[in-house]
Amino acid sequence: MSYSPVTYRQDLSATSTATTAAVTAAATHSKSSLRIALLGYRSHPHVGGQGIYLHYLSKALVDLGHSVDVISGPPYPELDPRVHLIQLPSLDLYAHPNPTRALRPKHFLSLADFYEWWSKVSGAFGEPYSFGRRLSAHFKKQKPQYDIVHDNQSLCYGLLDLQKRGVTVIATVHHPITQDRDLALAAATEKGQRWLINRWYSFLAMQKNVVQQLKYVITVSHQSQRDITAAFDRPAQHIQVIPNGVEANIFKPLDTIARSPFRLITTASSDQPLKGLSVLLRALAQLRSEFPKLHLIVIGKLKENGETQKELQALNLQDVVQFKSGISNQELVEEYAQASIAVVPSLYEGFGLPAAEAMACAVPLICSDGGALPEVVGNAAHLVRAGNVDDLFTALRELLMDDNAREQLGAQGRAHILQQLSWDCVGKKMEAYYQQVLQQQAQGISIEDRKLSREQVQNAYD
Repeated sequence: MSYSPVTYRQDLSATSTATTAAVTAAATHSKSSLRIALLGYRSHPHVGGQGIYLHYLSKALVDLGHSVDVISGPPYPELDPRVHLIQLPSLDLYAHPNPTRALRPKHFLSLADFYEWWSKVSGAFGEPYSFGRRLSAHFKKQKPQYDIVHDNQSLCYGLLDLQKRGVTVIATVHHPITQDRDLALAAATEKGQRWLINRWYSFLAMQKNVVQQLKYVITVSHQSQRDITAAFDRPAQHIQVIPNGVEANIFKPLDTIARSPFRLITTASSDQPLKGLSVLLRALAQLRSEFPKLHLIVIGKLKENGETQKELQALNLQDVVQFKSGISNQELVEEYAQASIAVVPSLYEGFGLPAAEAMACAVPLICSDGGALPEVVGNAAHLVRAGNVDDLFTALRELLMDDNAREQLGAQGRAHILQQLSWDCVGKKMEAYYQQVLQQQAQGISIEDRKLSREQVQNAYD
C-alpha cells in the first residue's frame, strides 16, 4: 500500500478576521454532539501516560455531550462507562511468557500478526505498525462513521489510509520519541547496545513519514511543537498546541492523611535515562547524612538486575527507596497525600503529567527545567537545571528545612492546575479545535494555513 505526500494548501484568502469568526461559530455550535473515535495501540493506564490521556480525554468529551468510541489494542484501557471500547486484539507479546513460541500457523495468514512477532523476536517494536494494519482492516470491514478520528501517538500508516478514504484524522504527538532514543544512545556503553537501541526505535521512520503527511496534528506543549518540527520536519504553524489535563476532582489534597515530613515521591518508568531517576538517587544519597529519616517512594517498577538496581546498591539506598507499580488512581492520590515533596527530575518531558498530578494534589514540587516542564508548572514549582545533582540537592535541602515554603508551594500548585490544566478546561479546548476543523472543512478553509492560537481557542469560551 502506498501513500502520496500531503500538499499543504496556501489559501491566502483566509484572513485573521475570517478565522476568528470561524472559531466563534465553532464555539456557538459546540453543543451539537459529535461522534468521535479515539485510537491507541496499547492503552492501559499502568503501561504509560498514553492510557491516562485516553481515559481522561474520552471522559471529558462525553461530559461535553459527545459520543466517544475508543479503538485500542491490548492491554486495553480503563474507561468511563459511557465510553464504548472497540478491541483490536494483537498478539500482546510483552505479556506473553515466551514470545518466541507465540506464533501459530494461523498467524502466518496475517501480516500484522507476523510482523508484530518478528519485530519482537528481532529486537524491534512493531506494535504501532501492526495496529495500523488492523485499524485499516476494521474500517474497511465495519465502515464506521465518525466526525473525528483522533489518534494517540500510534502514528501508524493506517492513519494515512483512513485519511486517503476521506476520514477526518487528527493525531496527538505528545513528544517525538527521537528524544527517548537519543538519550538512550547517549547512555549506552557498548556498540551492541547502540545497535539494539536503534533496532528497537526503527518505528520512528514510519512516525516521521506519517507526521509529515497528516493534515491535522496536535501536541501538548510549545516545547514539543518545536521538537516535532526539528525531528519530523513538520512546520510549527501546522502543529496545534493543546495541553494535557489533570482530573482535579480525583487528584486533590486529602485532609484526612497527614504528610510525612521526610517522604519524597517521584515517578519513573523502568530504567529510562530520560526520567532522570539517577540524578535524584545521587542527590538523595548526599542528603541522607543530614536527614537520616529521608526516604523515597518511586511510582514505577524496578527492573531486576537493571541499571537502577545496580545504582541503588552502589549508593547503599536499597532500604530507603521503595518502588510501587500497578496502583489505582486513588492509591496514587493517597501516596501523594503522604509525601512531603514531589520530585520530577526528568532530563526531558514533552509535557510532564506526573508534575501536574503532584501539583493537583497540593504536593510541593521540585522539578527540572527539562523540555516542557517550565511551561507546564509556571511559577508554581521550584525549578532546577535538568541533570544537575547539586541543584537538586540544594533545592531539596532548602525545602525540607522550611515548612512554610512547602505549604505555600503546594497551595500555588493546586491553584495553577485549577486555573490552567483541569480536564474541564482542556476538554473544551479540544472540542473547540474539533469544531474548528469541521467548520473549516465545510467552508473550504484549510486549518493548516491559519493555525489557531491557544488564546483564540480559549477566547471562544470567554
